[in-house]
Amino acid sequence: MTNFLQLIVGGVALGMQYALVALGFVIIFKATHVINFAQGGFVMLGAYLTYQYSALWGLPFFVGVLLAMITTALLGLLVERLVLRRMVGKPLFALIMITVGLLFIIQEIVNTVWSSEPLNLGDPWGIDTVSVGGVVIQVADLWSVGLAGVLLAAFFAFFRFSKLGLAMRATALDQEAALAQGMSAKRVFAAAWAISGAVAALAGVIIASGPTSLVTTVQFTALLAFPAIILGGLDSPGGAVLGGLIIGLTQTLTAGYQSEYAAFLGENFHTVMPFLVMVLILLVRPYGLFGTPEVKRI
Repeated sequence: MTNFLQLIVGGVALGMQYALVALGFVIIFKATHVINFAQGGFVMLGAYLTYQYSALWGLPFFVGVLLAMITTALLGLLVERLVLRRMVGKPLFALIMITVGLLFIIQEIVNTVWSSEPLNLGDPWGIDTVSVGGVVIQVADLWSVGLAGVLLAAFFAFFRFSKLGLAMRATALDQEAALAQGMSAKRVFAAAWAISGAVAALAGVIIASGPTSLVTTVQFTALLAFPAIILGGLDSPGGAVLGGLIIGLTQTLTAGYQSEYAAFLGENFHTVMPFLVMVLILLVRPYGLFGTPEVKRI
């Protein structure tokens, strides 16, 4: 039972990481219908900027995190203003390929500035643990769940109660109707990219903190978050959170029990399990658990 609870705690912490990464994808897709493959680059850059601000420049860790979120938000604004705004009305494939190109550009910038060697993010909790009822919990996991929970709550409050949040929701539902009501699509798109950048930075910090070293492969967590995005629904923020938790728990429980009950599947089957769950769900619900079905009239 103790081992099960240990795996549940780890799965929830991992799921919250996936949820934050997935949320960044969903924000942009919901506003622009573009899958931003550069999101993994923003996740990586946010973590390295935090390292620059806190570990190298000596600023308090949480000040470094805040500055990294602001910086990546501004970068998201610049990308939207200088690059993607010029692509309005162009083929969707071209927009997606631009985001792929941005991913490689960010990766090269990070390698050039900080190198690809493992780094210590400088987070205050490090490898500390606490014991609750015999369950040993990484303090980093507690901070992961806490920070992610606070940000997700703030995000949903913003979308529900702020004017800009309501404008983003209205534009996502019906862009033409929103424009007819005087809402600025350009402002909505810019806000989506800025918020997505800030969320990515926090996700990068959470992923790279604790006993994990900061390496450029942090961006690949974005790929592992794809099953969470698809599972919850590409246009559903709530689905991104639930999908992240489902995928995190699935991956952790598989890693904990598969070697005992299904060793014939191989040592790293837990890395494949999220994609298997995604395929099974999509066979039943092609638009994900909370995605909006697309209705086409002929």
